[in-house]
Amino acid sequence: MALPIRLKSWWPAAAGLLAACGEAPLNLWPLSIAGFALLFHAQRRSASARQGFGAGWRFGFGYFLFALFWIVDPFMVDPARDGWMAPFALVFMAGGLALFWGAALALAQRLAPANRLRQLLAFAGSLTLIEALRGWIFTGFPWAEIGQNLIPSPALPLASLIGPHGMTLVLLLLAGLLGAAARGMALLGVLGTAGFVFLAPRALPPAPVATDTAPLIRLVQPNAQQREKWDPDMVPVFFERLLNYSAEAPRPDLILWPETSVPYLLNEGRALTSILADHTHGAPIAFGVQRTEGARYYNSLALLDGQGKLIETYDKHHLVPFGEYIPFGDLMAKIGISAFAAQSGNGFSAGPGPRLMPIPGVGTALPLICYEAIFPRDIRNAPARPDFLLQVTNDGWFGNLQGPYQHLAQARMRAAEQGLPFVRVANTGVSALIDARGQVLDTLPLNTDGYLDVRLPPALPPTLYARTGDLPILLLAFLALGVSALWSVHRAFIRRS
Repeated sequence: MALPIRLKSWWPAAAGLLAACGEAPLNLWPLSIAGFALLFHAQRRSASARQGFGAGWRFGFGYFLFALFWIVDPFMVDPARDGWMAPFALVFMAGGLALFWGAALALAQRLAPANRLRQLLAFAGSLTLIEALRGWIFTGFPWAEIGQNLIPSPALPLASLIGPHGMTLVLLLLAGLLGAAARGMALLGVLGTAGFVFLAPRALPPAPVATDTAPLIRLVQPNAQQREKWDPDMVPVFFERLLNYSAEAPRPDLILWPETSVPYLLNEGRALTSILADHTHGAPIAFGVQRTEGARYYNSLALLDGQGKLIETYDKHHLVPFGEYIPFGDLMAKIGISAFAAQSGNGFSAGPGPRLMPIPGVGTALPLICYEAIFPRDIRNAPARPDFLLQVTNDGWFGNLQGPYQHLAQARMRAAEQGLPFVRVANTGVSALIDARGQVLDTLPLNTDGYLDVRLPPALPPTLYARTGDLPILLLAFLALGVSALWSVHRAFIRRS
């Protein structure tokens, strides 16, 4: 039985679902390459920019619908209040992000309606540039970027050379070569290129290993499920867990608690700090906490020394729209929409920006709170190179299936890009130590409480990406588009002659 024509036109959405299988926790990165090869095939079959847009949008809709399915979980923390919004949020998020890919495919088809090489250059260049735009416009949302599908692959160390957009470009070129290959020598060329991409990282020096005298850091994971986190009956239970795990021997060089782990305002002062000092036995402690300045609330990371004295604070500056603040908050409040994470009013205020946090006896950290770790530019904008990256997060918002694992995967990418060890502590998991090549060395599993003592490994020297940033890859993507455009102009001139 033949499928209706309209139904047939939706096959790119199925290819998008296939491509999303490279995202955590499935980590089936070969399927991502196959899925994007099918997208390139769809571009080559498009007879117009409009058809190219349709293929790109449908593919993106399928991809984001699957990759971002976890977006429904924050709405199910209080389903009676917010549950009705979950399906709309997922569909509108997937459909909105798919517009970027539709625009990229329309541009690619316009620049290169024929000729496989031109089509490949236009395909890879346009999608790489549009992904860079997606990670920047409207504060940016670089979650489920194309290149992230290579995080579980042997190609991850290449991020130290080419960064996240370079990983996107590599995946798209591989997929395009696969989609353009006919048989015989062409397919051998694809296999040879893929072999180089996945074997070349082995030539890079390995990540340094921690010695027995390296700083000992304790990651404390209370496993406060989001539905219970602020329940008055459960607040003391979770706080007691944090205190008890922190007091265990041996005494570490630093204790880390997750985002908003302290159920009191930092401004409540000596009572809070004295309680913490009594249980840390002289060890410094860094913990997520809310604090106020006048009418403003901040999502912060505080550092106490071994005597309970506050020595550093960092205020989260890259806030989650609709999660930590509401755009047009006064208007939204009138229709009953408030920020999920905020405990008062319409959300948190933003801090001044990235800053370093010197930790006595450990080193200099670049603190990141929650999803600040998904933005490479927030790390590159630090005032100086830190010794390690430190993330405190509450991934209880992200559910139990995709979100926490995808968040962990992006931490791996940041570590590999910068050549820096990455320490993260998460409320419900996954707390982890990641080395300077992006490999996970140790974890506390999702939905478990406990603590993990880890030795901090050294950093690598500044990577090529840390020194150059995204500009070289973006110029390369522009060059690919420029070659396609000039080729089209040249061919049109010849035909008219």
